[in-house]
Amino acid sequence: MSKIRKAIFPLGGGMGTRLLPITKALPKEIIPIIDKPLIQYAVEEAISAGITELIFITSRNKRIIEDHFDSSPELEKYLIDNNKTEMLSIIENIVPRNIKFSFIRQSKPLGLGHAILSAEHIINNEEFAVILADDLIDSKIPAIKQLMLIFQQTNSNVIAIQDVSLEDVENYGIAATQKYPKIKNTEEISSIVEKPTRKSSPSQTAIVGRYILKPDIFDHLRIITPDIKGEIQLTAAIISLLKEQKILAYRYEGQRFDCGTKHGIFYANIYFGKKYHGFNAINKFIE
Repeated sequence: MSKIRKAIFPLGGGMGTRLLPITKALPKEIIPIIDKPLIQYAVEEAISAGITELIFITSRNKRIIEDHFDSSPELEKYLIDNNKTEMLSIIENIVPRNIKFSFIRQSKPLGLGHAILSAEHIINNEEFAVILADDLIDSKIPAIKQLMLIFQQTNSNVIAIQDVSLEDVENYGIAATQKYPKIKNTEEISSIVEKPTRKSSPSQTAIVGRYILKPDIFDHLRIITPDIKGEIQLTAAIISLLKEQKILAYRYEGQRFDCGTKHGIFYANIYFGKKYHGFNAINKFIE
């Protein structure tokens, strides 16, 4: 069984309308949580899990993401000249030397599935990870690493899940599952419904933005019918793949923030500020 070496970060889709007006000029993946943009947290998660090749699917208005991970000679020279060694180390560690970065421009926002399909030539018939940056997860073991460990034990596709309120099911892909008794916190997916109504939802088990997928998914991404918006959806390809392969769902351990929403970004800033930056006085400020 091969090691998971590559991760796809789909960044080209959506207009970030839930976060307007800031997303009029700034991609949501660059919105800061304390002192780092969302996308950097996702990258650090992948690197901590042992992934060495990062593939970003971007669009015309998201060049700033590529700039963030590019070198900055002028800034580095300034920090060196002013003996700001700690800050220099922070900047240099944004992109570790042993990590390979690739950027693919998605010409039109044709869906999450289309974004993943555009990276097929780089994946090159390997198993791979998919990380959605606006699902920010803080955990002792990186969330994507937790899925990788399940894959290593089962050689099956693995998707992260968590329970959500009945009011929220219409915002997620919802899975019907059955217990997979061989491994703790693991279930087998029997069906998926994309953004169901409360009445039609098969469960309250939501798919979260972490996936370990076999390259067979590309065959299904090519043959599925686009949705009414003309987009190729990953969920539709996974439903198609379910007819041929077992797909496992893993209840990851960690604290998740939906940073595609304003309240998610607000809560994440409070949480990370208190836990990692010593902003404990915020309790008095809020009161």
